[in-house]
Amino acid sequence: MIRILIADDHDVVRSGLRELLETQPNWQVVGEASNGKEAVSKAVETKPDVAVIDYSLPMLNGLDVTRQIREHVPKTEILVFTMHDNDALIQEALRAGARGYLLKSDVQQHLIEAIRSMAIHKPFFTAQISEERLEAYAANPNRSVSPITDRERSVVQLIAQGHPNKVVASTLNISVKTVETHRAAVMRKLNLSSSAALVRYAIRNNIVEA
Repeated sequence: MIRILIADDHDVVRSGLRELLETQPNWQVVGEASNGKEAVSKAVETKPDVAVIDYSLPMLNGLDVTRQIREHVPKTEILVFTMHDNDALIQEALRAGARGYLLKSDVQQHLIEAIRSMAIHKPFFTAQISEERLEAYAANPNRSVSPITDRERSVVQLIAQGHPNKVVASTLNISVKTVETHRAAVMRKLNLSSSAALVRYAIRNNIVEA
């Protein structure tokens, strides 16, 4: 039996994935989540073999979810599921602990293969991601592509989604002062002068969807 968790903020996407996955004998979708916090909670509760995690989840993005699941349920393999074929995101997914990365455009062709591979703890990456790129990341996994840190990226996501500092602090389990410190650091690093500019940066860099 392969036990699978699906996390995506669109009902129709989760329904389609469930329908596709449950055509396979001895595969079971043991949980669904519509945001990042729920995804972590469901993973801890159900302990799936594979978690299919959309990168662009509300509350906590797919990379934060990956890190937390790997911390709390280390035997669960994470397949990051996204529309973005982006070097920075691929590298960050690997650094977060994901061992699979699948473009949404490849779902019909490769999802079943990806789940099979990851269920036996073998990595899987979508066809468009070249072996050369993966080897480059493996050779230098700490190379930073983004000018902001993973924690700063999480703060930017929540701010760009319109959450006040208190909600950002509660979601990330940090203080309001720390949120303000991260926000100020991002604004300084990126030479931004307004919240609107921060939101535009988040959209351009696929941190949130427009």
